[in-house]
Amino acid sequence: MEYGGQIVLFDGVCNLCNGTVDFMLKRDGRGRFRYASLQGETAARLAPTEPAMQSVLLWQDGKLYRKSGAGIRMIAGLGGAWSLVYLLLAVPRPLRDPVYDWIARNRYRWFGRRETCRLPAPAELERFLP
Repeated sequence: MEYGGQIVLFDGVCNLCNGTVDFMLKRDGRGRFRYASLQGETAARLAPTEPAMQSVLLWQDGKLYRKSGAGIRMIAGLGGAWSLVYLLLAVPRPLRDPVYDWIARNRYRWFGRRETCRLPAPAELERFLP
């Protein structure tokens, strides 16, 4: 299977990650992004060596973005006023990523976790990869 475009790889049992996917689905009317859980086969193919603690990755036109770089590109990629989020890339990664890591380490405690991965609604099925 060939992977092009933009694919958000998210922790399927993390409530924060699932909330982010819901946020993006509502605002991505042009269908720019597709989604796959980190626990699934798409993530195993695209990011086989990534640590399990990673809460979100972005596969964008053949390149894998991690941590704050992934998050910024995801939100900015929604277009419109959201594009202004790209300005956060001007903040050096050594300053951005520790904040990202702190949130990632605490996300289950703060937002909870699910017993199973998120299942897409019927209207969302074409946007999700295995």
